[in-house]
Order: sequence, then C-alpha cells, then structure tokens
Amino acid sequence: MSELQISLNGGSLTVASGPIASLLDEKDRSVVAARVNGETRDLSYELKDGDVVEFVALDSAEGLSILRHSLAHITAQAVQELYPQTKLGIGPPITNGYYYDFLTLAPFTPDDLKNIEKKMTEIIKTGQRFVRRVVSEADALSELESEPFKLELIQDKTSASEDVMETGGAELSIYDNLHLRTGEKMWGDLCRGPHIPDTRYIPHQSFKLMRSAAAYWRGNEKNAQLQRIYGTAWPSKQDLQDYLNFLIEAERRDHRKLGVELDLFSFPDEIGSGLAVFHPKGGVMRRTMEDYSRTRHEASDYEFVYTPHITKAQLFEISGHLDFYKDGMFPAMHMDPELDSDGNIRKPGQDYYLKPMNCPFHNLIFRSRSRSYRELPLRLFEFGSVYRYEKSGVIHGLTRVRGMTQDDAHIYCTQEQMAGELKNLLSFVLNLLRDYGLNDFYLELSSRNDEKYVGTDEEWDKATQALKLAAEESGLDLVPDPGGAAFYGPKISVQVKDALGRTWQMSTIQLDFQMPQRFELEYTASDGSRQRPIMIHRALFGSVERFFGILVEHYGGAFPAWLSPVQVIGIPIGESHNEYLAAIIAQLRERGIRAEVDASDERMQKKIRNAQTQKVPFMLIAGDEDISNAAVSFRYRNGEQKNGVAIESAITEIVNAVEQRL
Repeated sequence: MSELQISLNGGSLTVASGPIASLLDEKDRSVVAARVNGETRDLSYELKDGDVVEFVALDSAEGLSILRHSLAHITAQAVQELYPQTKLGIGPPITNGYYYDFLTLAPFTPDDLKNIEKKMTEIIKTGQRFVRRVVSEADALSELESEPFKLELIQDKTSASEDVMETGGAELSIYDNLHLRTGEKMWGDLCRGPHIPDTRYIPHQSFKLMRSAAAYWRGNEKNAQLQRIYGTAWPSKQDLQDYLNFLIEAERRDHRKLGVELDLFSFPDEIGSGLAVFHPKGGVMRRTMEDYSRTRHEASDYEFVYTPHITKAQLFEISGHLDFYKDGMFPAMHMDPELDSDGNIRKPGQDYYLKPMNCPFHNLIFRSRSRSYRELPLRLFEFGSVYRYEKSGVIHGLTRVRGMTQDDAHIYCTQEQMAGELKNLLSFVLNLLRDYGLNDFYLELSSRNDEKYVGTDEEWDKATQALKLAAEESGLDLVPDPGGAAFYGPKISVQVKDALGRTWQMSTIQLDFQMPQRFELEYTASDGSRQRPIMIHRALFGSVERFFGILVEHYGGAFPAWLSPVQVIGIPIGESHNEYLAAIIAQLRERGIRAEVDASDERMQKKIRNAQTQKVPFMLIAGDEDISNAAVSFRYRNGEQKNGVAIESAITEIVNAVEQRL
C-alpha cells in the first residue's frame, strides 16, 4: 500500500492510499463528506498524492445540506416503494430542509405523508449505503427509461436543480442505495451528490415531513404539474424539536394573523392582490412610525418633497428602468390621443406608467433650477407611494406587496463629501432602526451584476470601494453579495435579525454615478466650473408596509407603548366607576396618550382579558376603594398589577414610558 502526502484541515500529513473515510474512526458519524481541492466529495473518494482535504462536519451548513439531500433520496425511495407508479422530479436541499417533486396519480394526503415518513424510518433502520456510479449518457438513458423527467435532464444536461451536473464536460452519475449488509441495490437516482456514506449517519428522530403542495416541473406553468413533498432535517432530535417550536412561535407571530386579530389591516378581494388597507388602529401605529421618522429626518437636514404616482414613459426611458426593470412594472396606460372631427387619430397618445421608483422624480426636482456647491449635500426625502408588479406566487402579506410606500431619500453631494456622507448616513440609518427596537445587525455589500449594468468599470470600482470603507468603519460584520447590485450602482443593505433570529433585509444605501449623467445633473463648483453631483439612494424602512409587518412579528403584536395603537385602557369594576376613569383618561389624552375607557357591559375580568388579547400595554382599574383614595390599580400587559397607585404617579409612569420609547 503506497503512501500519500496530503494537506488535512490545514496541516500536512502522510497517509496510506485509500478513501477519505480511512482517515476517520469507523464509528465517527460527525463528518459526512470532505472538500478535496475545493470540491466537495463523498467519504468514499480515493485520495491522491497532493490532495488538499478539509472535513465537512454534519452540523456545518454544508454538512446539513448533504444530510438533507440524502433524506430527499430516502423520501423518493419511500414514495416509489409505496406508490410504484410515481415518477421522479428533482429533490434539492433548501433553507431549513429539502423537497422532492413527483408525478403522482393523485395528490398526497396527510395520511400519505405519515405513511411515507414511516417507510423512511424503516429504510433508515434497515441500513443502506449511498454509492456513486459514473455512467455514460447512453447507459443513463437506458437505465432511467421509465423516468421521463430524468430523461429530459439527461438529454439537455442543464438544470438549475441540485440533481444534475451542469454542461461543460460534466459527467453523469447515479447514486445507488445499497443494502448495508447484503449489498443488494434497493433504489437509485440520477444525482451529482455528494451524499452521506450510509443511513447510520442520520441522527435518530431528526427529520420530519412537513407538507405537500403542487409545483410545476422546473417552475414553469406550461409544464406538467407535480406534487412536492417538503421535509426538514437537523443534526439532532433536539435541533428538530427546536425548529418545530420555532415554527409554532413564528405562526403565533405571523403578521397576517395578528393583523386580523388586532384589527390593524386587511387585503380586500375587491381591491386586488398585494394591495393593503390600514384600519384605524393600524393607521394610528403607521402614522406614529412615520411621524417619528419625519422628526428625525428634519433634525438631520432633510427636505421633504412630494411627487405624483404616475408619469409619462419618457421619464423611465431616461432613468433606464424601462430597459432594466420593465418586468417589475405594471403595464403602460395609453392616454391622451388627439382625434379629428371624424374620430380618426390625429396625434397618438402617450404611455403612462405607475412609478416603481421615486428617484427619477427627485432628479427632476434637483434639475428644476441651477444649483450651487453651497447647497450640497442636498437631502431630499419623501414617503412616496410606488407600485411593482410582483408575481402572485411571491406576494406575502405586508412583506411582499404590489403597492407600497417607500421612505425614500436621495442625497446629492460632491465627490469630496461622498465618504463623510456615507458614514453619517449609515450611522443615521442604524440609530433610527434601534429606536424602533431592532438591534441585531450585519451589513451586506452588493456588487455589480456583469449581465445587467450601466457605467464604466472605473466608476463601479470607485463606488464599491467607497461603500466598503463606510461599511467597515461601522464596525459591523460585512458579507459580500456578488452580483446583487441594481443596474445603476452598488449598495449596502442592512440585514436585521428579529426576536426569533430571522434575518430581514431592511435599509439600503446605493451609490450612483449613473443617474446624474442620464439626467444631466450639474452644480456650479467653487471655481465656477460645472460639475456632476454624486447621488446616494437610501430607503430606511425599505417600505413602510414591509417594516410594519416585520415589527408586528418582531413584537408578536405586543408593541412598545409608544407604538401601540391603544396605549391605555380604563377598566371600571362597575358602571358607577365609569365617570371616575373617564376623567383620568381625559388627563392622559391631554398629555398625548392614546387612551380609552371600556364602558361595555362585560364583567371586569372579561374586560381585562379583552385588553390583554388586544395587547394593550397598560390597564387602569378602578373601584370604590380607588375612588376614595384618588388612586387606580395599575395593571401591565404581562399580568403584573400594582394596587393603590396615585393617579398622578400612574399618569407620570405612562407618559414617561411613551416619551422615552421604553
């Protein structure tokens, strides 16, 4: 047996020739694969002299993806054993799990999923190895002749799925599931891998089938409709249980559900998909959010502007949106043709579009008169309504809508001001997000998409470096997002984690050298020359609707007092106490507090439950003893209660909590 010199996990090592698995203890199930010379391989891969090897642990992101992909195969095997006429689609790992698509005689039922999961457990207990086998195209076509979707993948050799190698000389491979003891082939699938070595690597009770849904082959509605089974898998039973608990909590916090329960907003069918209406309570909260933002912007020298909802096509031709963003815009409205007396068109009309962006309008405001360097930086701000044609399948409550209001700012500055403006702008964004109770951030730097951009390499490099420097100076983690920029410039996006640890893209800051050129924006410099300003695009909330939905889920509807639609409920023990509480509530209202008395015929305990269900921060309860002592019982949303609190003390505590945004 020859010896090999390899690099293992960063260190040099002399080993005997053999598979990667020979480097591990036979009972070690913590490593499921290895990266060899940068490419992820099965543990059965035969080592070669000079290989650079790095183990892939089960509990790593890549290891978990391999585990999930292996369970996708086991799911498909179980389905075909139970329903032999089923045809196979694809089965990639995805965030938090995996899926597999099937062509079936009938949709899967919940009982079917239970039976499939039971069969999967049997397969895992029996024990199987995942063995890769390279095949020719002819052999693959022959071996999988009963699988029409696999034949299609083989014939074109291109797919966005995880199950097929890309073109460019890539080899085809089939993974056989072999009985662990007898070596008998139990099942097989076209796949590039890698996979776990065998089913013993699947932790006990660490997977679950979640649901089934309809899906089109390769995501195209013109193709066959398949049935998709979603599963989840984790490094341990406890990890699975934690995830299931997370889903329960996420469902409890779902802003669509809470929006109804708290009477905040709705999506009437009569208006259309992705178009929300805010009810009075939601309107109060939204106005509070916006008013605070306006106050902060005013203090930071932003100037408020307003622009219309529609425009002639020419504006978006100049900006480039009709070239690069038309698929995300609503169709044109053709208007204003001129007709002669016989009704014939004498002069054709023009196309108008609902605006998907506010920036072209702000450019026209800048260009409306001559500008001096003394006016820069010029910071224009607008709560501007925009409309984007989102596909129906991606619309989701308030977080993905077709009609939205962006808290949009565009800053025009000189080259010399750019670095300082970016630094101050990022600080402003982060501090304002913190005021709304979001504190866990990291940054993402989106660079140029080489397939979709305008401008020179030099301009893009300069803009990208300026953003990178501002991001690094913030002290936050910076993650690259290659190719994620808009067509006119790179961007920093603030990624925020909510109370459940989920990440949301929030504020964006985009540096733009292109729009000022397209709109021929100029200012007079100190030496009298005409110069082109730098333009910075900035949306802090992203959209008011989306930010609203995120806050609902972050707080689970239990908003801090300053944001709560109703901040105080007065609860009389009996009808005779209504007037006493009404006078206290009137004092609170004079101090700017949103307060009301529950004067309904319900019993006191029911009124308290109603207030807690509506997640009102403070309840003031009063009876005979409170009246005689000029006091109230002060009850909090979490059920804590202080009795005999002086009226002025109660009012002061509430006002301080609201004013200090506690």
